[in-house]
Amino acid sequence: MAVAERFGPRRPPSSRFFFVAVLLVLLTDGAGVAWRRAEGVSIGINYGQIGDNLPSPSRVSYLLRSMQVSKVKLYDADPTVLSAFLDTDVEFVVGIGNENVSAMAADPTAARAWVQRHVQPYLASGTRITCITVGNEVLKGNDTALKAALLPAMQSVYAALTALGLQGAVNVTTAHSLDIMGTSYPPSAGAFAPDAVPYVQPLLGFLSMARSPFLINCYPYFAYKADPGNVPLEYVLFQPNAGVTDANTRLNYDNMLYAQVDSVYAAIQALGHTDVDVKISETGWPSRGDPDEAGATPEYAGKYIGNLLQRIEMKQGTPLRPSVPIDVYVFALFNENLKPGPASERNYGLFYPDGTPVYNVGLRGYLPPMDFSRGTRRKAVRLFAFILIAIASITLSIS
Repeated sequence: MAVAERFGPRRPPSSRFFFVAVLLVLLTDGAGVAWRRAEGVSIGINYGQIGDNLPSPSRVSYLLRSMQVSKVKLYDADPTVLSAFLDTDVEFVVGIGNENVSAMAADPTAARAWVQRHVQPYLASGTRITCITVGNEVLKGNDTALKAALLPAMQSVYAALTALGLQGAVNVTTAHSLDIMGTSYPPSAGAFAPDAVPYVQPLLGFLSMARSPFLINCYPYFAYKADPGNVPLEYVLFQPNAGVTDANTRLNYDNMLYAQVDSVYAAIQALGHTDVDVKISETGWPSRGDPDEAGATPEYAGKYIGNLLQRIEMKQGTPLRPSVPIDVYVFALFNENLKPGPASERNYGLFYPDGTPVYNVGLRGYLPPMDFSRGTRRKAVRLFAFILIAIASITLSIS
């Protein structure tokens, strides 16, 4: 008797492979997502939470990992967010708010307590925290006491990390507004504003010692909004154009963002430092604005972010440092409906709170319709696997 007659008709190999493949996807509990991220573009995204309609951190964790996002920047150290990203290999920048800077400058034990509460336990549990920002755009304001407290607060946080044996794993820095620049054009003439220099000079010494980056928030959109008649749209949107040549260096710039970054490098070098890297802690383009906010449209926002992501994928550097790929955190993940200010402030998001893309730039993500904590996800996976095995068994028995 033929083998096929003894044991019944052979099941098509494709069916068996289908069941095996699906089981592997389910039982790996997200391993497929991790694999895709490893193959994807290394992008950073600012995750703000100034809204009353935003999805839970556990849902956001799934969304970001499905988008292959490898770096996330927070403006605080929200424990629910950090817990939602345990064992995900996503790198985090966490923040200390401006309201806490003075206290940490005055009392180093406050900085140590903050690190012990908001950083150390999450590192031990598997969340990757690689940087702490102390304050945000502190030097842009008029509070001289806060400005004076910034560096001592950073030193206190660094001392706390050192005491806990974490100084090599976690950087300490602060994010600056481009407003601290006195001159930014041409890029080679970049210089900090005179009133900022007394604060920036010693801060650069600290960053050099700690081997931490200089973070700058760059928004070419602001330049375009202020003077749309004279700022070429192609130049700010990374579209083809003749560019602008720096007469001093003969370097050609085909976009404003790179010119802004190189002006910061020039300003840092003018203060005697060539060993401090510049990273873009924020950049973005609003999809909507008030009537007097020129260029705030989904079309332009999509072009800016989409073309920027292409540059990141190319591992492109600026004309001054072409071999150093730009390091960028896009602003922002969601539209945040409670942010104050003009309408544009509430419309920088890549996504609406329901997970729908504001515009298409090729970032495909999935926001699950319900919370998926780690425990809940594992239970769901096991249930689906059990159901699938049962279906497979029944199918095999009747075939």
